[in-house]
Formats: sequence, C-alpha cells, structure tokens
Amino acid sequence: MHAIILAAGVGRRLGEYGDNPKCLLEFGGKTLLERHISNLLANDVTGVTLCVGYRRALIEAKIREADYGIVNTVVNEQYRQGSIVSLWSTRETLRSGQDIILMDADVLYSNELLRILSRSPIKNRFLCDRDYKPGEEPVKICLDDDRVVEFRKLLSSGLAYTDSGESVGFFSFSAQMARRLADAADGFIARGQHEEPYEEAIREVALENPSDFIVEDVTGLPWVEIDFPEDITHAREVILPQIDD
Repeated sequence: MHAIILAAGVGRRLGEYGDNPKCLLEFGGKTLLERHISNLLANDVTGVTLCVGYRRALIEAKIREADYGIVNTVVNEQYRQGSIVSLWSTRETLRSGQDIILMDADVLYSNELLRILSRSPIKNRFLCDRDYKPGEEPVKICLDDDRVVEFRKLLSSGLAYTDSGESVGFFSFSAQMARRLADAADGFIARGQHEEPYEEAIREVALENPSDFIVEDVTGLPWVEIDFPEDITHAREVILPQIDD
C-alpha cells in the first residue's frame, strides 16, 4: 500500500505558528511529519508521496536529514490556490495501480486510525467521528442507511440524512478507485476550478459509487486537525497525552 500526504498549504489561520509548514509543527519533540512516517511504516506502507508547496525547502531538508527512503515529493507550485491542485499534483501516484491511503498532513492522531484504514479487506473507506461541533468548519459525512449522501462543509437545507459525523481527513482507496479519483481531479483542473478543496473530488467519486464505500466510526479515538492556535493547545494538552502515554 502507498500513502499520499497533502502538505503544500499555508497555515494562514495559525497566527504566530504559521510561518513554517504545518507538517513541521512539533508535538512531544516530534514533528507531525515524523509521526506520519513512523505510523505509516508501522502499518506496512511501502511508499509515501508527499505533496509540498509552501516553504517546501524546509520539508525537503527534514526528509534528507531523517533519510526517509520511502518518501518522494511532488511539488504544487500553486499552493495558495485550493487543495484540489495538491490532489491533482499526485495524479501519477493515484494512477500507479496501488491501493492508496490519502492523508491531510496537519493532523495529530492515534495510530489506530491508520490501522483501521490499512488492515481492512474493504479498500474504500472514510473515517467518521460522530462527536463533533456543528458549524461551517467541519467537513461532514452525511449518511442515509449507512450510505454516503453528502460530503462537504456546507450542507443544502433540503438534504435528507439519518446520521452524520466529521471527516478525519484520512481515506483509503482501491487502485481502481484511486484512478477514478485522479480522473475527477483532472476534471476540476480542466474546468478551471482551482480554488476548490480536494474533498470535492472525493465527494464526486463517492456519490457516484456509494455502495463501494464504507464509513468507519472512529468516535472516541484521539485526533485533532491543526487549523487554529487553539488546536495546537488542544493537541498538546489533550491529544498528545493520549497517544504518547
């Protein structure tokens, strides 16, 4: 299995913490990047494609320093646009014929999340945390009888669904579905929709093939996405003690 980590973006909302790429934020003396690589190796991932952009030289220097032989980088030169451009930048990996784990780089988490993705015979999976705060920020997975009916931050007022949760930002795809995801990303770029989030491409393939996807409930497992200064505090004071005990 191969992993793709999206790490090109600018941490515009992190204030004083946003000068460097978010994957280089340290928790317990280890960067998020170090933690990702360690966790992926523990789950038998044999290669990592890391999409870089903002201050990429810092990330590339860390990779050389740590001698991460399984990591290769691809560059998103348009990293100030939507994250769909980062996903599109990894299209060769998506079409490589391998099963894929796709990950946001800005998450501190329990390795159990990756075990769920990597060790299941069912390849196309979302991770869903049902204990979330409503609002515009969470990327929501909406279900009707366990089938995905929506996957977005903003939901239409008439949407019918029976359950919902927040996406962790980690996914797994079969080789066939990964190729379909690359095709979807191609479509967004061809239409000039460079400002879209990468989740829109996942939404497209999931709503076209809802019976091919499983939504795994990970409520209660420790994780946090790092978007705001308060997320760093939460990561250090609440999440880190649960995963480094």
